[in-house]
Amino acid sequence: MKKKVLFLCTGNACRSQMAEGWLKHLGGDAFEVYSAGIVAHGKNPRAIAAMQDAGIDISGQKSEALDPVLLDEIDLLITVCGNADESCPVIPVTCEKQHWPFDDPAGAEGSEEEIMAEFYRVRDQIRDKIKAYLAHKRTN
Repeated sequence: MKKKVLFLCTGNACRSQMAEGWLKHLGGDAFEVYSAGIVAHGKNPRAIAAMQDAGIDISGQKSEALDPVLLDEIDLLITVCGNADESCPVIPVTCEKQHWPFDDPAGAEGSEEEIMAEFYRVRDQIRDKIKAYLAHKRTN
């Protein structure tokens, strides 16, 4: 049976979108992966571009607000920002919760090159965290 994983962020625009894309890519068929926000801000085009540069197309993913019904169906909830961690609704006792804080690349300032460098940095941090999670799952 596939493990159902939900990545939760403030606006479901960058970090949770990238995390969803990475776990779908790296986790294969072992997972059913979702992302959501406390509110939906729409997908960030720079997050889509950063993932595309890594060979992963997240343009078809949706930016959605958290559906409380989904909370009853997931096995693992991962918050990727402090606001989502603090604002997260009560989850069922059957659901594991983890907090993986990542900087918000949407807050980056400077030239386009400097802003994209921040998106790449956060993208790679998310990839590395998911790789470590998958390696740990395989050894346990």
